[in-house]
Amino acid sequence: MGAQCCDIPRGSRVIHSVADADFADCYRVIDPEPDSSALETYLAFVADTPGWMNALMALRNRIVQFVGLKHLGAMAARDADRAASDYKMGDRVGIFSLLHADRNEVVMQDNDHHLRVLVSVFKHNVDGHPMISVSTVVHIHNRLGQAYMAVVGPVHKLIVPRMLGQVAKSARA
Repeated sequence: MGAQCCDIPRGSRVIHSVADADFADCYRVIDPEPDSSALETYLAFVADTPGWMNALMALRNRIVQFVGLKHLGAMAARDADRAASDYKMGDRVGIFSLLHADRNEVVMQDNDHHLRVLVSVFKHNVDGHPMISVSTVVHIHNRLGQAYMAVVGPVHKLIVPRMLGQVAKSARA
């Protein structure tokens, strides 16, 4: 089964941010490693970032420098020897800063002058099956954020399900 579009799970910490959000979505797949923590799952997920995604991030970083947005780096930019338990709140985890981490959920953010992005990786059960739900919630701060999301929003809706589908596919292999 590939990634499915779904509602943000009620138990997720980001659900409270949806009411006034400008963009929100969620995709889920069967959890191939239900014994791993949410942060361990996220770290494994970004470690397998496909080359095409890294190329898109590199292109994004080159383009946005002309409008004053920050260079985010790469999705998988992290110390491979660093254990999930070594991360502390506020640490960078790839392109995001860590806001919350417990066994079942990790919440990260990127906050810039044009928008605030929250990402949750939430491990839970659906109909008795272990699942991973990845939720994205965006609050736009200004016109630059609107323009940015006009481009990034549709691309995001293609990338996230495809990357989650690869997680599910590699788990079956």
